[in-house]
Amino acid sequence: MMLASGTKVRVKLDWPETRGPCHIRTPYYLRGHEGVVVRHLGDYPNPEALAFRAPEQILPLYHVRFPMADLWPDRHGNNSVLVELYESWLEAA
Repeated sequence: MMLASGTKVRVKLDWPETRGPCHIRTPYYLRGHEGVVVRHLGDYPNPEALAFRAPEQILPLYHVRFPMADLWPDRHGNNSVLVELYESWLEAA
């Protein structure tokens, strides 16, 4: 399923590193936060699986924008953070 630009999403509040060895490309400070899909960047092999030579899983990759004030409440203004996230880390907001 490809997410459209403007779709509100939440980064899954998941901590796979507590379940054993893993390779994570999703910044911990985004987990549980809501953002908006800016654009679909293409479909790519999941680096979290490739790190362990697991079978390649092709996943959609997106630019997702987060208001900086939501991530760090002591920040003010209209600044935002733009991050590349694989769809496996996103859920409906």
